[in-house]
Amino acid sequence: MPLRARSGGRAYFTLMSPAPRPRPVRVVFDADAKGILADEIKQLGCARAVIVTVAEFDKLAQELAAQIGSLCAGVFAEAESHTPVAVTDRAAVYVRRQNADCLVALGGSTAVGLSKALALRTHLHQIALPMSFSGAEVTAILNETVSGLKTQVYTLAVLPDVILYDVSLTLVIHTGAVLASGLIGMAHAVEALYAPDRTPAVTLMAEEGIRIFAKTLPAIHADPLDMRARARAMHGAWLCGSCLNTASTGLHHRLCEILGGSFRLSHFNTHAVMLPYTIGYNAAAAPDAMRRIAENLGTKNAAKGMYDFTRRLTLPPSLAAIGFKRDQIERAAELVVANPILNPRPLRRSTIRALLDSALAGEPPPWPFEE
Repeated sequence: MPLRARSGGRAYFTLMSPAPRPRPVRVVFDADAKGILADEIKQLGCARAVIVTVAEFDKLAQELAAQIGSLCAGVFAEAESHTPVAVTDRAAVYVRRQNADCLVALGGSTAVGLSKALALRTHLHQIALPMSFSGAEVTAILNETVSGLKTQVYTLAVLPDVILYDVSLTLVIHTGAVLASGLIGMAHAVEALYAPDRTPAVTLMAEEGIRIFAKTLPAIHADPLDMRARARAMHGAWLCGSCLNTASTGLHHRLCEILGGSFRLSHFNTHAVMLPYTIGYNAAAAPDAMRRIAENLGTKNAAKGMYDFTRRLTLPPSLAAIGFKRDQIERAAELVVANPILNPRPLRRSTIRALLDSALAGEPPPWPFEE
C-alpha cells in the first residue's frame, strides 16, 4: 500500500483490495475537491461526468458542476437512503441518456450507495467525494432495498477509482448527522475485530480507527468547526471502512440493514443507537475483541463504554426516538434470524427480541439478553 507525495503537500494511497483480481483505488486526503476534480476526471480518460447526490445537496452539486464546466454531463439529485432499486433504475436511465462515462458521488452513504449501484449496472468509472465519516466509499459492498427488503452484494465492481477526502465538505451536513456517521465507521471496526476471517492487519486498522473516532468525535461535538479533528476523522473513516474489504460483518450490520431497509429508519441514527447493544450481545462470546474495543475507547467495559460515548455526543438515545415501534419488534427479529450469518454468538429470535426491546427503551447496560 504505497504512499506517494503529490503537489501541494497532499498525499495519496493506492489501495489494492485483498479480494481476487485487485482493483486500485487512489485515496487523496486533505483534498481541494473543487480544485482537482476536473483533473481527476481527465486522468480517468473521461469527459462526461454525472454528479450523484441527494436533493438536499443539489445546490452544492450544481456549484461543483459549474466548477468543472463541460466535463459535467448532468446532476442526478434524487438519491434515497437504503438505495431503493426503483431510484437506481431511474438514475440509470438518466445516466445513459446523458451519455455519461463517469460518476461523481457527492455526499454520505446515500449518494455513495447509488453511485455504487449505478457502477455495478453500467461499469462506469467512479469518483467519491465523501461528506460524512461512514467509510461507505471504501467498501466493496453494495446494499440495496428490493421490495422493502435489504440485499447485500460484495464485489470489486462497486469500488470507486478515486476517493477525494475534502474536510470542508463535512461542514455541509448537520453536526449531529456527521457525528452519527462516525458511529457507522466505528461499527465497521467493531465487527471486524470479532470477524472469523479477520487478519492481523485488519485488527490493527480497526483498533486505530476506533481510537481516532474516540478522540475526534467528542472534539467535533465540542467545537463543530474543529477542522483538524474532522480531517483526522476522515482518516478514521478510511481505516474503518477498509476493514470490511477483508473481514465479514455480523449481527450489527444485519440488524441495521433490516431496521433501515424494512422499517425506514435513519441509516446514521440506527447505527448510533444499536452499536452499544450489539456489542453487549456479543460480549461474552468475543472477549478479545471486547478488550480491544474498551481499551481504544478508554474504558473498562466495551458495551457500557460505547453506550456512554453515544450519550456524550448527544445522539438519539433509543430506537423509539428514531421512530421504531414496539409492535415491529417481532417482525424485525424474524427477519434477523431468517438467514445465517457469521457472528460470535448464535442468533435466536428470543434473544434478538430482548435486544430490540432494550434498545427501544434506551436501557443502559448491563443487559441480560439471556436465552
